[in-house]
Amino acid sequence: MATGIVSLAAWQAGRPHMAEILFVLNVFIYALLWGLNIVRVFRFPRRFGADLIDHRRGPGFFTFVAATSILGTQFVILADNGSAGFVLWFVAVGLWICLIYTILTALTVKESKPTLEQGISGAWLLAVVATQSIAVLAAILAARVAQPIRIELNFLALSMWLWGGMLYIWMMSLIFYRYTFFRFSPGDLSPPYWINMGAMAISTLAGARLIANTGDAPFLATLLPFLKGFTVFYWATGTWWIPMLLILGVWRHVYKRFPFVYDPLYWGAVFPLGMYAVSTTSMVDELGFVFLKELPLIFFWVAFAAWLITFAALIIGLLRRFTRGPANA
Repeated sequence: MATGIVSLAAWQAGRPHMAEILFVLNVFIYALLWGLNIVRVFRFPRRFGADLIDHRRGPGFFTFVAATSILGTQFVILADNGSAGFVLWFVAVGLWICLIYTILTALTVKESKPTLEQGISGAWLLAVVATQSIAVLAAILAARVAQPIRIELNFLALSMWLWGGMLYIWMMSLIFYRYTFFRFSPGDLSPPYWINMGAMAISTLAGARLIANTGDAPFLATLLPFLKGFTVFYWATGTWWIPMLLILGVWRHVYKRFPFVYDPLYWGAVFPLGMYAVSTTSMVDELGFVFLKELPLIFFWVAFAAWLITFAALIIGLLRRFTRGPANA
């Protein structure tokens, strides 16, 4: 997810070579992660199943959907390969259907449940990101096919966009309630809380793509004021979160002196930064907000710097792990 969106941000920022390198790397990472997860399913099926229906870990599986959709978007935009984009979109839709109903049903009917304080986190908003990622890719693909498939894809994109927005309202209400009415420790403020902003950023991107397609779907044209209004609403909400998350980050690491060490969850903070750059560019292009045109470039470099730091920390951590002696392993 993080590598894919930073690649797309680089493309929009006029850095095609950087975008292509990250695209190739993302294909490798995507295949590797699929392979590792398939091995885990066969070697540890019970633990895999337990994680799937766990309140804390279950929502993380929605990264499968988002990563697949983002890779499909890369194939369409960077490689001009609509066929690969469609294949990955169908895979993403299949994963979304399986995961959204399996996870939410299991969390609803299971007898033993954690308290709200223990069970909710920003990772729940990955369900929103997954839903909106399908909307984005559907809108992009709709511009490449003939009628009537074009109008059907646009309708599906619109439906997913609306559903993702409703899902955000439900989940964000619980997360905000947990923020303000329960004890909050530095350990609770894990990097996936940046998805509070990332979910709104990808909702903005989906809205901008629908606005771009209004000429191909009459029903979208009739909803144009609504599409524009909610796209700006999503962008403004995501923008509001940025200072808040920065302040909480300073509170966590400076005031509370929480250790700043590599954690795979930090990729959950890289993705929203890249998505904010991509979504802002699309909104500026579609709505003509030229006074915001420098903002996406700033956030692209911030996202790329965050990606470099996180990737370097990952490599260093792996090297240290593999070079440790048997006694320290």
